Amino acid sequence: MKIAVIGVGAMGSLFGGRLSKVTPVWLVDPWEEHVAAMQREGLHLVTPEGDEDVIPVQATTDLGQVPPCDLAIIFVKAHQTAWAAEQAARLLAPDGLALTLQNGLGNAEVIARFVGEARTVQGVTAQGATLLGPGRVRHAGRGPTHIASRPEVADRLAVVAETFNRAGLETHLVREGLESMVWGKLIINVGINALTALLRVPNGVIAQVPEVWALAEEAVNEAVAVAQALGISLPYDDPPARVRAVAQATAANLSSMLQDVRRGAPTEIEAINGAVVREGERLGVPTPLNTCLVRLIRAVEATASVVL
Repeated sequence: MKIAVIGVGAMGSLFGGRLSKVTPVWLVDPWEEHVAAMQREGLHLVTPEGDEDVIPVQATTDLGQVPPCDLAIIFVKAHQTAWAAEQAARLLAPDGLALTLQNGLGNAEVIARFVGEARTVQGVTAQGATLLGPGRVRHAGRGPTHIASRPEVADRLAVVAETFNRAGLETHLVREGLESMVWGKLIINVGINALTALLRVPNGVIAQVPEVWALAEEAVNEAVAVAQALGISLPYDDPPARVRAVAQATAANLSSMLQDVRRGAPTEIEAINGAVVREGERLGVPTPLNTCLVRLIRAVEATASVVL
């Protein structure tokens, strides 16, 4: 199986590096410094236990160097999805699949516009990663990946899941319940990402500081109300408790949104808290705190170039 990973930040590097050990993989990203470091020295992957693994990888900024692939895994930020989907359409083999494991809502629909619904596959992953610098990533936490299967692509996805599992990336195919899992992860991101980015703190602060937890719980409860209005059953019984447990379990981790803010890069606020706000507006469900968090992150993005 030939795989292209499009968008090689923290998560793309993690999956691309691990998969490179078991099958031909091309890591595609426009970030020249990161690509050059991987070409020169390999990908330095720090395991959750603190060991460092140096993995030879095929990294490139040039799609012309990538042969037709059986699978394109899209890991770009939500605002880059259309670009990534266009690249996937160019490099996929005729029966190749495009898989999104991105955060937030709406990415699969964008990808389908470029590669077609029949070749678009959605999943959700609980793996965690932190980008340490060009050519360096830390595997911040292990967790399962679930991919939505359907009869017409079941055989191909069975190969995908088998390949992921051989690479040490626990993966399961599911016939139903993916929407529940997607919203389950979305709500965890709602409770953690924006607040950690605004306060510039690791995940553990969400659970440890009462003033911060009160905000996280309120944002989560708004998102849960929207999910309930949509008729979505979440994959856990107590959403605030689940968010708190995740924050505690990943206490030292820096959320992806915090990593973006620290780099002065655009965030995924529109696909996470923003998605909750938009659905709330459509359904008549109030989301005042999430609305405020979206506006604050937009302000952070707009002033990223201001240096004191």
